[in-house]
Amino acid sequence: MHDFIAHPEHGIVWISGASSGIGRALALQLAAEGYRVAVTARDHEKLAELQAQANGLAGSIVVLDGDVTDPEDMEHVLASIEYEHGTLALAIFNAGVYLPVHAEELKRDDFEQSFAVNVQGVVNCLIPAVRHMKAKGQGQIAIVSSVTGYGGLPTSAAYGATKAALINMAESLKFDLDKMGIRIQVVTPGFVDTPATRKNEFPMPSLISAEEAAAEISAGLKSKRFEITFPKRFTYTLKLLKLVPYGLYFRLINRSTGWRDRPLAGGRRSVTPHPAE
Repeated sequence: MHDFIAHPEHGIVWISGASSGIGRALALQLAAEGYRVAVTARDHEKLAELQAQANGLAGSIVVLDGDVTDPEDMEHVLASIEYEHGTLALAIFNAGVYLPVHAEELKRDDFEQSFAVNVQGVVNCLIPAVRHMKAKGQGQIAIVSSVTGYGGLPTSAAYGATKAALINMAESLKFDLDKMGIRIQVVTPGFVDTPATRKNEFPMPSLISAEEAAAEISAGLKSKRFEITFPKRFTYTLKLLKLVPYGLYFRLINRSTGWRDRPLAGGRRSVTPHPAE
């Protein structure tokens, strides 16, 4: 039963963080494939625009406003899905924030906000979703992490830590969810062209569009793979880097990003690009 793959006839898809970037593109991708997709975010206007954009597609989009940092909001979203829209077949927890961190200018709020949205926000969605799927005896969950969760990178002390936590969370939950008929996957994208990454001033290796990322995720959701990662040449290179000794790892990251040559102190801009939702 842990090989369950959600198809349109099985019920509704829920995507958090769907107002922009990967979440938005994925909602349209799945709606085009005939799925009914419930989208959640704090920006109602963007969600309404997304819903209108799906007009004429094989499937449809349902707007369910909510803030992932508010557990009651997420309980209400799941209740609305369950009692107004039908069975939750697939949940994709994508909401996240990227706040660059510089060691010479540490700010408590950067860490608190990152963990509140990227980690606790997933937990707030996960608890009602698993409860619903457990009662139905089947379901599928995908947690969107990032390759920054593989190892430390400049400015990612908060963002990367949250994404590493999500990878570990998905790995750990898989043991029990398998026995409950619920399939869990983790999504680890490389660099994706989103509003967050467009702020970067330096070239990003293997950059792909949000639409390309959505197509990759959609295909991965229909596979039996635990990890959905792309583009593979780039993401597997980062995986391999974690196998080298730390001394070499830090030298290679410094060389590839040019970080060692960047000055400390105020006024420095964030120049190292990062994958983001």
